[in-house]
Amino acid sequence: MREGVRRLFWLAVGLGAGAAGAVMTMRMARRQAEKVAPSRLAREAKAGLMDLAKLVAESVAEGERAMREREEELRRQLRDAG
Repeated sequence: MREGVRRLFWLAVGLGAGAAGAVMTMRMARRQAEKVAPSRLAREAKAGLMDLAKLVAESVAEGERAMREREEELRRQLRDAG
């Protein structure tokens, strides 16, 4: 009798552990699937492109500012030489 109770106990422990493992695995799989969902990937790509566009716009603005400064410097040199 004692052996039967012991087996039943370990069977219950095994079933409980299996069920807990299955639940945890399903939750993890769901989270991973959400990470690669097309809507999330599109949102992240859009954010990356917006950051890139901002950097490009800032670089162009800085280049234009430097160009105007250099042009003014060259005009002053021409005036002073002439």
